[in-house]
Amino acid sequence: MCRLNSHGDDYETVQNVIVVGAGIWGASLALRLAESGRRVTLIERLDADDPRRASAGETRLVRSAHGTSEFYSQMAWESTREWLALNERVGEQIFLPQGLMWFGREADGWEVRSAEVLKDLDIPCTLLDPAEAALFYPEMRHDDLATVLYEPEAGVVRARRATEVVTGLAQDAGVTLVRGTARPAGRGVVVDGERTGADQVVWACGAWLPGLFHGLPITVTRQDTTHFAADWTGVPAFCDYSGSAYGHGDIDGHGMKITSDVEGEPGFDPESPRGEILAASEQRARDYLARRFPSLAEVPLGLTQVCQYALTPDAEWVVAEIEDGVWVMGGDSGHGFKHAPVLAARLTSVLNGEAAVDPRFGLHPRESARGLRTSGET
Repeated sequence: MCRLNSHGDDYETVQNVIVVGAGIWGASLALRLAESGRRVTLIERLDADDPRRASAGETRLVRSAHGTSEFYSQMAWESTREWLALNERVGEQIFLPQGLMWFGREADGWEVRSAEVLKDLDIPCTLLDPAEAALFYPEMRHDDLATVLYEPEAGVVRARRATEVVTGLAQDAGVTLVRGTARPAGRGVVVDGERTGADQVVWACGAWLPGLFHGLPITVTRQDTTHFAADWTGVPAFCDYSGSAYGHGDIDGHGMKITSDVEGEPGFDPESPRGEILAASEQRARDYLARRFPSLAEVPLGLTQVCQYALTPDAEWVVAEIEDGVWVMGGDSGHGFKHAPVLAARLTSVLNGEAAVDPRFGLHPRESARGLRTSGET
């Protein structure tokens, strides 16, 4: 397939790209590639409402604080602008910029260090007295807090809806969506017994990635998500870094989200049927409610979901070319969703030969580290 260049008189070849996995990373990449002039096939085998999908779940947080990392803070801030632009593009509130509070238990802890980075990058933030922060919530216990980092332009993205919308925009841009199970076949894929080749293949398969390509520094864990039947609306989202907890008020009638970011046991099979959450997961969430929002400690459970994380030891993602023209991208759970718009744009530049992939995402040995996710306990 050829196209006219900008002068209208020369021709250049349009390369084919296959993207496997229509979660938010894969869908965002497919959209960007198509808008850059590539011919793109996007492969996904699970329906949009299947709870096993990598980007399943109703919500994700969008925030810029990432400890001392300028790299991720800047990318998150740029992505926040992109989420707002998506709202304008589709005329729908995909991203809710209702602010976010970080509950800091140390006077010079992670939150203060994050604030220093955000201020250096001119990203809006304020350090609040805990009593002042408590005024944002109907009831909040704050006697164990030393400070609160407030990001006024952070918020919550409707995750399932965002993935649906971006996939639809990709199709509008010319992306071909194929339903089926894909298997690696060099610079191509096999779907339902039929091989299709491409100039480049990108595998963005979430928790399924380690099973397709052995040796990746990615561990899959079970993660239970809990919402409680409290109708608090319009309150900022919140993260408790030291407590490995995060949540937000009621959105779309699903209840108030209080979920632990503590990593579950490794070895979870993403094909597992999704049933009830573990009793220990509910208890952990209720213990947090009792400490931070006591009036909600005994409210009934609302929405729950069994999902999975695909994690690297250092929470740095894997974005690497494992053989000529074959790329993998994953290990993003816990803080990757929010970055999807900008990461897709950067990887598009890499695949188009305009930039090099950042070496932090390579297949080098990883050491355990924390600071990029909300899981301060790990």
